[in-house]
Amino acid sequence: MTWFEEAKFGMFIHWGAYSVAARGEWVFNREMISKEEYIEKYVNNFKAENYNPAKWMEIAKKAGIKYVVLTTKHHDGFALWDTATTEFNATKMGPEMDLVKEYVEAARKEGLKVGFYYSPADWNHPDYPYAYCRDWPTEWRDEAARQRFVKYYFEQLTELCTNYGKIDLLWYDGCIPEPLDGEMVNKKLKEIQPDMLISNRNGEPFDFKVSEQAIVPPNDDIPWEACMTLNGNWGYHSGDFEYKSAKDVIMLLLTAAKDGGNLLLNVGPKSDGEIPSESVKILQEVGRWMDKNGEAIYGVERSLLNWALSSILTVKMNKVYINLHCHLKEYWLAEFKNKIKSVYVLATNQELEFEQHDNGRLLIKNIPEFSQDELVFSIVCETEGKPIPIREKETFWIPG
Repeated sequence: MTWFEEAKFGMFIHWGAYSVAARGEWVFNREMISKEEYIEKYVNNFKAENYNPAKWMEIAKKAGIKYVVLTTKHHDGFALWDTATTEFNATKMGPEMDLVKEYVEAARKEGLKVGFYYSPADWNHPDYPYAYCRDWPTEWRDEAARQRFVKYYFEQLTELCTNYGKIDLLWYDGCIPEPLDGEMVNKKLKEIQPDMLISNRNGEPFDFKVSEQAIVPPNDDIPWEACMTLNGNWGYHSGDFEYKSAKDVIMLLLTAAKDGGNLLLNVGPKSDGEIPSESVKILQEVGRWMDKNGEAIYGVERSLLNWALSSILTVKMNKVYINLHCHLKEYWLAEFKNKIKSVYVLATNQELEFEQHDNGRLLIKNIPEFSQDELVFSIVCETEGKPIPIREKETFWIPG
């Protein structure tokens, strides 16, 4: 397994000049703001005065997160690094510093894998077809404009892959309109960063697939990840308090992990660089749970065990983790073909009484009370050999 498949939990960070507007990352397009107004109101006031990526990484690590992905350039075209391709960047405007450099250094210091989000789409580039489409433009103005644009975005990615040492992951977004010569670009970037994992949104070659705001495992056996917002927006929105709870986050982690996937959970720092306190509190709660129960998530494999009520099952080698998301005194599971060797509470190693019947039904008795703070209660079943389901999946839908 690669580090990516073992990691299971990443932090997405959407941050840029749009954070000043505090109405989400698409504000330039949605409100049809002119470039001049965008610079005057938002870019010039993007000061990042409390930017402390070391604090970001401390929050991430305590939450049990293993890799981080920063928006180096979103669709507004404002680059967070010292690029030679445009004056529209954070070293020439706004904070007047290389924000990417400090981010990379802080992530490495905490032992976290370093990821770059990059959107080829660029609402402020003269060759980009149209900044104010309802969604995305469908075609290029002409071939010459397309070629100039491809050259431009490839030069930016070359800078990112050359100037900051080893980069672990490149997360594409906004690869529209096609063609963007993704195959050529990806192959050349792999020459610079041969170990860098590339997402699937800019064509082959790629290393992992992504689903957005939904957990959708791919049909093929390839590493994958679901990216989700912690509230309802990617970029900071001052009026959005519809946060997921810590239990919601853990359930998302388990749901992705049981099918071999990762959760890339987003935070949107304020324009000054502070992660909202609501987000921090949730991540702290998740971290306390992960400290005790992370074994049920890290490195688990895509599982054939799905037919479980009141729980989410994750599997690693000869261990099945029964992650109870409701309170039960006894638990039945009609799933294992293997013989069960032992059953115990993951967080405490407390042995639990169990019975295994000839028809494969497992009964776990006298499950201890667990408090509301424990969120999800993880029980370990050790089996003889790799766990095998007693029944095969026959339909397109199985309740989990």
